[in-house]
Amino acid sequence: MRQDDERGTSTTSSRVGPTRSATKPALRSTLHRRGMRMTPQRQLVLDAVRELAHATPEQVCRHVQRTTPTVNITTVYRALDLLEQLGLVRHTHLGHGAPTYSVEEHEHVHLVCHRCGGIDEVPCEWFEELGGLLRSERGFELDATHLALSGTCASCLAEEADQDGNIQAPHGADPGEGD
Repeated sequence: MRQDDERGTSTTSSRVGPTRSATKPALRSTLHRRGMRMTPQRQLVLDAVRELAHATPEQVCRHVQRTTPTVNITTVYRALDLLEQLGLVRHTHLGHGAPTYSVEEHEHVHLVCHRCGGIDEVPCEWFEELGGLLRSERGFELDATHLALSGTCASCLAEEADQDGNIQAPHGADPGEGD
């Protein structure tokens, strides 16, 4: 089961993506080729996205401001936009709020519970059959790495079933969970 962290968002224990030291030279050279320079603020924003795994721009800003209080939200938004253009981060809309950013290599589909707000992740491979159907029937290429699905999580379904007097847990739910 996933747990909420200090930001109030769910996280998993595994982090995906290259280490900071492996990406820093690549980022610097990519920016240099485009006539830009690596600023400390851009590096701080990229590091924050890596450390937080999933974060809104506001969460990234608060994280960066722990060590560099002069960085403002406008700088964070501009850095995130540039980092996304460079293919180093990606954003997903997990609901009606601000987009959530993660490192490019962190590929999965988000499952967002509209009852409790919990977020779970499933592999993109689960959507290969749907991607094939969309490609053959509509000529549409699915990017499941940029996908969030809303519904009701197993815990909320089990809670609902308990309230209705039904003791059977939904498929995939742990019937002992919550005891």
